[in-house]
Amino acid sequence: MKGSTYRRCYCRGRDGKSLGKTCPQLTSRRHGVYAVRQELPARGDGTRRSFSRAGYATAKEAQDILDKVRALLALPDGNDHDGQIRIGDLLENISKDKKAPLPDLEQTRRRFRAGQPLTALLTVGDWLDEWLEGKRRRKTTLNGYASHIRVHLRPRIGHLQLDRLNVGHLVEMFDAIADDNETIEAENAERREQQERATWGKRSRPPASETERLAVERAKLAEMSPYRRVTGAATQQRIRATLRAALNGAISQQLLTFNPAAHVELESGKRPKALLWTDEHVARWRETGEAPSAVMVWTPTQVGAFLDHAESDRLYALFHLIAFRGLRRGEAVGQNWADIDLEKGLLRVSTTIVQDGWTPMESAPKTEDSAAAIALGPATAEVLREHRVRQLAERAARAEDRLPWTDTGKAFVQEDGTWLHPEKVSDVFRRLCREAGLPPINLRDLRHVAATLIHAGGGDIHTIKETLRHGTIQLTSDTYTSLLPQVDMEAAKNAEAQVPRARRGGSPRTAAHAALTQEPSND
Repeated sequence: MKGSTYRRCYCRGRDGKSLGKTCPQLTSRRHGVYAVRQELPARGDGTRRSFSRAGYATAKEAQDILDKVRALLALPDGNDHDGQIRIGDLLENISKDKKAPLPDLEQTRRRFRAGQPLTALLTVGDWLDEWLEGKRRRKTTLNGYASHIRVHLRPRIGHLQLDRLNVGHLVEMFDAIADDNETIEAENAERREQQERATWGKRSRPPASETERLAVERAKLAEMSPYRRVTGAATQQRIRATLRAALNGAISQQLLTFNPAAHVELESGKRPKALLWTDEHVARWRETGEAPSAVMVWTPTQVGAFLDHAESDRLYALFHLIAFRGLRRGEAVGQNWADIDLEKGLLRVSTTIVQDGWTPMESAPKTEDSAAAIALGPATAEVLREHRVRQLAERAARAEDRLPWTDTGKAFVQEDGTWLHPEKVSDVFRRLCREAGLPPINLRDLRHVAATLIHAGGGDIHTIKETLRHGTIQLTSDTYTSLLPQVDMEAAKNAEAQVPRARRGGSPRTAAHAALTQEPSND
């Protein structure tokens, strides 16, 4: 296709018409400007068009522009008629706006090959929406992605052009999250203080003189921002992981060549170490109301006290199962009777019930490693037998009263046979903990309790990994194992016993120690 650079001016004759090439001053190199004209592929309807632009001070500037236009025109193959029209449309639109820069060649090549629009700027928010729509994952995982995009990524960086996103933008985003955390913590502290002022802590009713003051304080409390959760280090790591996965998707479609999310440094967000509720920790908690770690584990004595108290509750068998075999909450709630063999003492995890917002839904286990068979101890098998008898009795009683029963096949159900709601199970657990007067742990921490009891019973780290069905032994070691004091003490005692020593106080040395320390013979 024809194209050239030329010199032109804007001089007009006496009749007001442009002189164009007939201007006599064009013989001077200092007169006029250089311009570009390049024929473009015909439009879809066959009509002709061209790219033209003027205003360049030198012939070299004009030639550089012409070379860039021709490089863009060379992107489609000679037989790619549709591709030629697309590039033609792009250059025609740019030619209409004299201030619009030519698009970057490599960026246009990536978009052209990926079938992306060439005439529109793709923003980070647009790409995140497109990426999320094309994902095929567990619904809970997709909900996590959507939450990260809706709450953090789209509001903070969604307006940026995708191919202009850099590490600096992401550093600013996470710095802003840290600033918001400080604001949230300050507002939460103010609300706690106001809540104390608005609360009558005594058991008796407040006198008339206090009633009016409390009403004023409560009105102030109602106007304050509600409690909010900070975006902690672990959550920030997950936000970055979502963005990194989305940008990797853009790279696979040749929209990007660099993933800035892979180069942002954040706090580690490691799982907190589990600590035992020792007597010292319990005393401190009773004094201050604060737990020494986000993950606390009961001692065997405390586990026994809880199970003794919970034995009369209809969900006792569920808590017993988690405490000794380490099922996740959703796995326990979703456990099928068909997957429990009480004669062989085996349980197979095949389904889980998770929450989609508040609505419970059945799903496959968390990972491939989670779907596995685990052994049941004789006491746990007996507890499940008793629970089965109790459940059948509940069903028969409802039949006698002509009340409906839904046969879901689940081992743990509501009174009418329908699914248990995972969060309501946690509510029951918290209530039983309070009633038993025990230091608090979360229901998921019973899984840590199981790891600790297995270790105390002589199980090694591999046994714990297989029972808890972790993907790696490192995860088991780092997060779920807490040595009981008596187990640790026994290990320390056995280690000391391996080294023979002389008795203290001048007693004769042992023969083994003497053999190791005697002077060498001169013979």
